Amino acid sequence: MRVVVGGDHAGFPLKQKVVARLKAWGHDVEDIGTFSEEPVDFPDVAEALCRRVTAGEAQRGILVCGTGVGAAIAANKYPGIRAAVCHDVFSAHQCVEHDDVNVMCIGAWIVGEMLAYELVAAYLVAVPDQAPEFRRRIAKLHEMESRLRPAPGS
Repeated sequence: MRVVVGGDHAGFPLKQKVVARLKAWGHDVEDIGTFSEEPVDFPDVAEALCRRVTAGEAQRGILVCGTGVGAAIAANKYPGIRAAVCHDVFSAHQCVEHDDVNVMCIGAWIVGEMLAYELVAAYLVAVPDQAPEFRRRIAKLHEMESRLRPAPGS
């Protein structure tokens, strides 16, 4: 699977390990940074990652910051992105199955390395459930996003 991974300075150490593990598992990985523990602004990293996901350059995205919360807030501002903070394995696969999440956010201060690998594995093998109730809800999210998106220039 083509996966794009990014993180801020707080997520940098764990992000590096996740990238290495994804490559070891045979995934095609683009690491968009950051590449050190020098402070960066997570919204910039989230936007770069989301641009790649919505352009079809990656099938899924993974953001790693301190708690995962800031990354999820930033990613969910981007049209076409459904991001979720996942700190347990059930949420990591269920968010894709029921909510068609395309960006998973992990908090490096919250989860350890081994749990992060389990989260990523569960997220990447999950497929969206095609049951009518889930498709209907996803369609409503798309409609909501279109309806509430500000008009250009406003």
